[in-house]
Amino acid sequence: MKKLRDRILKDGKCYSGGILKVDSFINHQMDPNLMKEVAVEFIRRFASTEINKILTIEASGIAPAIMTGFLMNLPVVFAKKKKPSTMEKMITTTVHSFTKDRDYSVCISQDYLTPDDKILFIDDFLAYGNAAKGVIDLVRQSGAQLVGMGFIIEKAFQHGGDFLRNAGIHVESLAIIESLDNCEIKIREE
Repeated sequence: MKKLRDRILKDGKCYSGGILKVDSFINHQMDPNLMKEVAVEFIRRFASTEINKILTIEASGIAPAIMTGFLMNLPVVFAKKKKPSTMEKMITTTVHSFTKDRDYSVCISQDYLTPDDKILFIDDFLAYGNAAKGVIDLVRQSGAQLVGMGFIIEKAFQHGGDFLRNAGIHVESLAIIESLDNCEIKIREE
C-alpha cells in the first residue's frame, strides 16, 4: 500500500532496539482517512474469505478493526487487558508485550467469541507475533475459526510473520519493514 509506505517514511520515527514509532498517524493521534484506506485494503485482500466477526486486542488495534468492521458491516470485538468485574464466562491467555517488555493477561467473553464465528484478526503491528499467538489461543479455546490476520505494519526482521505463515495462517501486512538498522526505515516494495 503505497500511501501507507510513504507516510511511514515521512512521519515514522525509528528508535534503537527495532522500535518504529507511528503514533502521529496510527496509534495515538490517528489519521481517519488513512485508517479508512487501510480498512478498504484489508477488505480487498480478504475478499474471498468468509468472515462474520472482526477481532483485535486493545488498544491500538481498535481503530483499524472498527473501520474494517464498519465497512464490512460486521461486529468487532476486542480482547481486554483487564478483567472487568462484570465479565462472566471468560477465556484468557497470556501475551508478552514487546514494547512494554512484560506479560499481561487478555480476556474475552465467550458470549462474543463462539464456535459459530469465522474470525478476521486486525492489529496495528506484527513484530514477534506475541499478540497474534495470544489471539490464536483465544480463538482455539472458544472453538471459533481463525480465517485470517491483517496487520498495518509488519516488522519482517522480528519473524512473527514467518511463524504465522508457517503455521498456515492467511496473513496480510500492508507495509512490511525489512530493517530498522542504524535507524533507517527500509520498507519492502510490493
